[in-house]
Amino acid sequence: RFVRPCFNDAHVHMASAGRAKLTLDFTGVRSLAEMQRRIRARLRDLQPGEWLRGHGWDQSLWDPPRVPTRYDLDAVAKDHPMLFSRVDGHSAVANSLALKLAGITRDTPDPKGGEIVRDSQGEPTGWLKEEATGLVERLIPEPTRAQRKRALELAMQDAAAHGVTSVQDDSVRDGDWENFLAYQELQREGKLIVRVTEWLDFNAPVETLKAQQAQAGTTDPWLKTGALKAITDGSGGSHTAAMLEPFADEPGNRGILLYEPEKLKQMVVERDAAGFQIALHAIGDRANRIALDAFAAVRAANKRRDARHRIEHAQFVHPNDFSRFGKLEVIASVEPCHLLSDMRWAPALLGPARAAEGYAFGTLRKSGAMLAFGTDYPVELVNPFRGFYAAVTREFETGGPAGGWLPEEKLTLEEAIQGYTVGSAYAEFEEAHKGTLAPGKFADLIVLSQDITRVPPRELLNTEVLLTMVGGKIVYEKK
Repeated sequence: RFVRPCFNDAHVHMASAGRAKLTLDFTGVRSLAEMQRRIRARLRDLQPGEWLRGHGWDQSLWDPPRVPTRYDLDAVAKDHPMLFSRVDGHSAVANSLALKLAGITRDTPDPKGGEIVRDSQGEPTGWLKEEATGLVERLIPEPTRAQRKRALELAMQDAAAHGVTSVQDDSVRDGDWENFLAYQELQREGKLIVRVTEWLDFNAPVETLKAQQAQAGTTDPWLKTGALKAITDGSGGSHTAAMLEPFADEPGNRGILLYEPEKLKQMVVERDAAGFQIALHAIGDRANRIALDAFAAVRAANKRRDARHRIEHAQFVHPNDFSRFGKLEVIASVEPCHLLSDMRWAPALLGPARAAEGYAFGTLRKSGAMLAFGTDYPVELVNPFRGFYAAVTREFETGGPAGGWLPEEKLTLEEAIQGYTVGSAYAEFEEAHKGTLAPGKFADLIVLSQDITRVPPRELLNTEVLLTMVGGKIVYEKK
């Protein structure tokens, strides 16, 4: 059988992925009627007045595409508060009861860094973008330690079944320090089956970050802390990515920037001086430029060191900024699998004049940037083979566009594999232990159903993991 080193996912949200398995999943839903059917079925399991959470809806799959409203949810039930996150996690739709409990009315101002979407009469539609989702989320009861542990176990099982045994995880910033404590408890119980490098919240005070790092450590081979994660803008699918020019399909809208550029520079310089690695989420070309400006400010202010700062996603990059990744030694932490969803709307969002900015993995690599690949799980499936297929074909899973979208940005299969192994190991300072099979490295390996280096690209999607081993212990075996 064909054996390879296990995959290392450079960008995941394990707590969110696990909780999603315990709540309503709208992934792949192709109509409002199907969304309502799933809500109706889950309501039978709830007590009166109990919150209903869900995730994964994507209006671009619907015909015609339209964002669900509070009235669509009210049509199913009015006595349960509901909040359902979009697939990208950057917006959500709430029903009328949830809006009422949160005190959101036509007179409620938009929070900084967020938007309460309103209809032509000025009434909230239920669609909440970016920071506005927090107005409702803060009302939802926190999960118990047992629920957190169960969620993480489910997410780890899913990862191991797809050959992923190392993850760089955003569960602390997504939730709170309780998620890390849940990991620690699982480790003490011998239940960790995936190696976790946990990101900390960039916005926390430096002294708090130092205390967390000291408490959790940075060297344990199974569970440690890593980069500080910050979100600088929104997403493309929600039209909240921060752009230099308006979206081609929404004139007048340049997205949402979550930090004032000078404030971001100040915070990045301060945290770099304290010795932290920094990972900045940047989707839009404006957000990527501002993130690169912040890392340039670090070079000017602090002594150069092996910091391995990162930009997460780097989806739309202005042509003038590609070379800066290599010059500044910034890691491009990207998710090729996003292409499989985003090609439905990204060309219209960018327009012909800016098409070359989109998901430019080839250009980023040629700029000298180290590529680290992830899935953004649960935004996408934690399945590296979809990422391989996307990187080498740039086509939908069903085929087309002919030759691939922006074919000049294709990668070779070997380059794509390196992104999920060597590149992602480098991004977490673990290249001495992970990424290749060699004496002295971790015995983290997978057995595959076929030799992926010798099959046509379409066959990558049909590859199965037969066995997953972590540290010499089998943690998954296909029945």
